[in-house]
Amino acid sequence: MRREFQPAVYIMASRRNGTIYVGVTSNLRVRAWQHREGVADGFTSRYACKALVWFELHATMQHAILREKQLKGGSRKKKLALIETLNPTWRDMFGELAL
Repeated sequence: MRREFQPAVYIMASRRNGTIYVGVTSNLRVRAWQHREGVADGFTSRYACKALVWFELHATMQHAILREKQLKGGSRKKKLALIETLNPTWRDMFGELAL
């Protein structure tokens, strides 16, 4: 059975070393699809951040929100290093999410 509620922090990117966006959601597959399709107006559609390049699952939404704030408060250099550690080729990880 697929879990509909799974808190996650994620990073979307326009391209390798391009514009990045850090977000939090309770359903990563749906939210990443919304960014990819441009159905959510805002930063990601304006800057074409369509590739899911990093994500981290959390046990609670509270933990996910705290982690999102930590990442948003950090430097761009730290965010890029985080992506490079898990995903050195900056592949779009959307297809790897469980259906």
